[in-house]
Amino acid sequence: MVEAVAVASGKGGTGKTTATLALGMALAERYDVTVVDADTGMANLLFHAGLADAPVTLHDLLLGDADVAVEDAVYHRFGMDVVPCGTSLDAFREADPTRLRDVVAELASDTDVLLLDSPAALGSVSAVLPVVLADRVVVVLQPTVPALSDGLKVQEYARSYGTDGAGVLFNKVHDDDSVARIADQTERYFDGPVLASVPDADAAREARDAGEPLLAHAPESAAAEAFREAAAGIEIRDEAADDVAARFRSAVVPEQP
Repeated sequence: MVEAVAVASGKGGTGKTTATLALGMALAERYDVTVVDADTGMANLLFHAGLADAPVTLHDLLLGDADVAVEDAVYHRFGMDVVPCGTSLDAFREADPTRLRDVVAELASDTDVLLLDSPAALGSVSAVLPVVLADRVVVVLQPTVPALSDGLKVQEYARSYGTDGAGVLFNKVHDDDSVARIADQTERYFDGPVLASVPDADAAREARDAGEPLLAHAPESAAAEAFREAAAGIEIRDEAADDVAARFRSAVVPEQP
C-alpha cells in the first residue's frame, strides 16, 4: 500500500514544514512514512530535520546526476525516511522539476505514506507538481479569512487535476475564537474535515532551532498533541505501489500553472 499526500498552504509562513514533519512522525507510529521536501525553491525542511549537512539532496536527483541514486538522498530520521532538498539557487535554476515524477515513483515502492512538503505559491511547474502528483492534499492555514482564500486556490487547483482534499489543518492558532469565527466557511467550502487546531507555540520555533521536528523536541506539548490528532484523522488509503508508481511516471506536467 502507498498513498501520496501533499501538505500545502497557498501562502508562506503558515508553519507548513513544521506540520509536514509533525504529521510524518505521528503517522510513522502506524505506517512506513517517507517525507519529501518538494519545495525546491524555498527548501528548509533539512534545517528542521537536522540534515543541514546532507551530502545528497533532492536537487541532485532533479539535476539528473547519473552517479546519484534516489536511495542516496534518503535519510532515516525520527522514525521515518526523509528526502531533504538543497538550498542552492543555482541548483534550483538548473534542476528539472519534471524528474520529481520518477523520484516519487521509486520512493513509492518502499513506503506506505509519501508526504510531499509543497511550495507555498502556485506560480511555477516546480510549485504545482507536488499537488498534481498527490492523491490528496492537506491544506495548512492560519485561521483568517485571507488565509482561507489562499487555501481555496490550492484546493481548486488540486481538484482540477483530480487530487482530493484530506482536510484542513489550522496552525499557529492564538485563540479558539478565531477558528470559530470561520468555522462555517471552512465547512462549506473545503473538502474533508478540520483535522485539528494547533496552538501557536514557542516549542515549534525552538524545535526548528534545535534541528528537530516538534514531536521529537517537545512531544508532550499541546501543539504536538494537536498534530497527533490531525494525523489520526488521516486514514491512509490502500493502493498498490506499482499502480501508484505508474501514475506518478505518467502524470501530466502543467504547462502553465
